[in-house]
Amino acid sequence: MALWDRFKESASTMQTQLMAKKNDLKSGAFRDASMAMCALVAAADGTVDPSERQRVAQLIASNEVLQNFDAADLQRRFDDNINKLTADFAFGKVSVLQEVAKAKKKPAEARAVIQIGIVIGGADGDFDKTEQAVVREACFTLDLPPHEFDL
Repeated sequence: MALWDRFKESASTMQTQLMAKKNDLKSGAFRDASMAMCALVAAADGTVDPSERQRVAQLIASNEVLQNFDAADLQRRFDDNINKLTADFAFGKVSVLQEVAKAKKKPAEARAVIQIGIVIGGADGDFDKTEQAVVREACFTLDLPPHEFDL
């Protein structure tokens, strides 16, 4: 099986797992961490193009797990994180990873944040090395082994 096919299958599996945990994923920590993760993946290559913003907006609107939260609030949180990353990527990344770390206390939320990162990373059909690297970094931030997610 080609690498991309494995990632597509993995992203689909992760979306199914997220749905199974929907009722457990309602905390402010999960909300903040998931939007930080989306921003981190979108800005992984140092730029955020309109199609990346559109993919996240689409995820916010259509993902049933994220429908636990107000869509406008999620979009604002995502945009705030993107602004930090585009102003100064290295400095912004420290701040955004602190947001990701909010999910550390609850293992189910921490795993769900990583799964959202993988879903966003694979949304364009190419979960590239820079996107994988920031998701791997988020795994370390959340004390999760990257190999658990094939990273």
